[in-house]
Amino acid sequence: MRKLCPNFDREDGLDTVLEIPIPEEMFLSRKSTSLSWQNVKSWMKPNPERLAPSVFGGRNTEIQLLLGVTGAPLIPLPVRSDHHPINQSIKDHPIEASMAKYIVQQYIAAAGGETALNSIDSMYAMGKVRMVASEFTAGEVCKNSKAMKVKGVRHGGGEMGGFVLWQKRPDFWCLELVVSGCKISAGSDGIVAWRQTPWHHSHASRGPPRPLRRTLQGLDPRTTGNLFSNSVCIGEKTINEEDCFVLKLETEASTLRARSSKNVEIMRHTVWGYFSQRTGLLVQLSDSHLLRIKSPASDGVFWETTMESLIQDYRTVDGLNIAHAGTTSVSLFRFGENSDSHSRTRMEESWTIEEVDFNIKGLSLDCFLPPADLKKADDQEGCDVVEGRNAKLPFKISAPASSKVSAAKVVAIDLDDSYSMDDVDDDDL
Repeated sequence: MRKLCPNFDREDGLDTVLEIPIPEEMFLSRKSTSLSWQNVKSWMKPNPERLAPSVFGGRNTEIQLLLGVTGAPLIPLPVRSDHHPINQSIKDHPIEASMAKYIVQQYIAAAGGETALNSIDSMYAMGKVRMVASEFTAGEVCKNSKAMKVKGVRHGGGEMGGFVLWQKRPDFWCLELVVSGCKISAGSDGIVAWRQTPWHHSHASRGPPRPLRRTLQGLDPRTTGNLFSNSVCIGEKTINEEDCFVLKLETEASTLRARSSKNVEIMRHTVWGYFSQRTGLLVQLSDSHLLRIKSPASDGVFWETTMESLIQDYRTVDGLNIAHAGTTSVSLFRFGENSDSHSRTRMEESWTIEEVDFNIKGLSLDCFLPPADLKKADDQEGCDVVEGRNAKLPFKISAPASSKVSAAKVVAIDLDDSYSMDDVDDDDL
């Protein structure tokens, strides 16, 4: 990752410190540094007119879809961040809950132990990502339709980017992520969780502040242990040739109601953790949520979003086992109304952690202040979905005629975004 950019205009000029480091892959030519820097500048400032179209109607649209869904998702429920022991009353719970508490206790030990975890006050991580919308299927229950596929992240396809993550106890965090020139910022000041994108104003998430899902992908063992301390063990499963215990956590109805609005009902949100029987570490994190967009003319439109993160490459940093790589697969399934409106979109993300450090000196709470233009979710008459026909999209979708994908079928869904439900025609999309 490049943190400095040379000054090619003046030989005696100072290097520019990048706000977010750039992946080394952007410097394609080592022989011509000037040409490599031109590649980086074009990456940071993409020209929409020159971007190649995709099955989602354009590269910019695809990047917005990727960032909106996989960029900064949150865990479905707030997690207590205090240092409470998890082994106080294991025997006082049902066998499934007792087994889960014991598995979490082994995970805490494998991650570094209570003493090491309790000594952590803050964290910094810097890494790179590669994202791609890998498949789109539309039509009759998405089974008899031909899927449109593109090159996946495992084969070098997709959009590249970098991110910087800061975290401080108890509930402060801030993420800055840049993918192909599009930047998304998100954070929490312990009172409200917020998000800021180039195509949408700053806005707060509904309900109490929640942790960033990315931190639970092997970066924050303490929060991971606290999250699953109230789970139940539902069995065993082999993940990536590793025998694992499966812990399941259902979001309470009160939390779902707090995150719902008058236009959108979040019906369920479930989290699963797969912990290795051999090492005790978290191997895979999965979650699935179902929501319904309410409509007076019908039962509404349903969206089911499933995310599976394979967590790999654990290394010891300051006595803690921290994951340094992984992949996330996302499936968005839209159903309801009629079968022709059904669609399924698949996305992939791979990430690697280049740097991670703990107990950062001088990390002030001012670093976690929300944007000045933040709008509270309670002040917006929106839902958390961008829906094709009856909602205002933050960007225009125009699919190629040959793909037969209409704007009503390709949509971006994001539980933590809020959009107004103004009636607009398909011609306005």
